[in-house]
Amino acid sequence: MEVFLETARLVLRPVGHADVAALVELDSDPEVMRFLTGGRPTPRAEVEARMLAGGFYLAAEKATGKFVGWFEFRLCEAGTELGYRLRRQAWGKGYATEGARALVDKGFRELGVERVVGYTMTVNRASRRVLEKAGLRYVRTFHPEWPDPIAGAEQGDVEYALLRHDWQRQRPDDVKL
Repeated sequence: MEVFLETARLVLRPVGHADVAALVELDSDPEVMRFLTGGRPTPRAEVEARMLAGGFYLAAEKATGKFVGWFEFRLCEAGTELGYRLRRQAWGKGYATEGARALVDKGFRELGVERVVGYTMTVNRASRRVLEKAGLRYVRTFHPEWPDPIAGAEQGDVEYALLRHDWQRQRPDDVKL
């Protein structure tokens, strides 16, 4: 399958049918799903429908080919949404930040993106930090209505964003867009 993006340590490629089992396994880890479903696994049909809809990229270690998770980079109402989900074994290695930064840069450099947005629960400090390290800035806290709220939902969700012109100001002088 074609490579969408390479970083120093990761290869990102579009998600395909052959990846569904690994994605279902990822969504079955209670710790991975803690801030998404309260730890409940995602049904296979839901994983398939979401991940095969486009804009999701399987992430593997460049050196070993080992599956580490996925990244999302697709159009949404508010711009281009950046998201990710990594296996627990990949946490704390900087993969989320590395992949997120590379996607933001590719979006602005090559894909004509004007605004990148990211969302997470207010209490998810690790994901908030990844969004900040990728250059996004806090925009607002909001309180969506969830049919089955999980612990921390009462504190709401947060939106982070980065506009093209702000990204250009953050970049070295060699960036000419």
